[in-house]
Amino acid sequence: MEDTELLERARAAVERSYAPYSEYRVGAALETADGTVFTGCNVENANYSNSVHAEELALSKAVAAGHRSFDRIAVSSDRRDGVTPCGTCRQSLAEFCGAEFRVVCEGDPEPSVRSLGTLLPDAISMEHLR
Repeated sequence: MEDTELLERARAAVERSYAPYSEYRVGAALETADGTVFTGCNVENANYSNSVHAEELALSKAVAAGHRSFDRIAVSSDRRDGVTPCGTCRQSLAEFCGAEFRVVCEGDPEPSVRSLGTLLPDAISMEHLR
């Protein structure tokens, strides 16, 4: 699957978003090592701390299905503004993905691709907690 195809899956997930408070709808499409794609969208809650981010929903669905190895994630918003995963989502991805993990974002005119290591240098890891 091309980066643009994965980004299209993220864009489709934006349409399922529930964001009545921020009015900022986000979708994500996470590709596993075996090519399976899991999507997620943000789901807000009046108690903001209970809100779920698109990237974390996609990751949780994949982990719940038994996946632990991932190739890349695509992220989009309803504004098509080049959104990247927030710090919390970056740390969640770092639990399962290395520094070389690809993050595909909206770009003008083409998608931009970053590595997780660039977006989150020195992520907290299991080794830090031992």
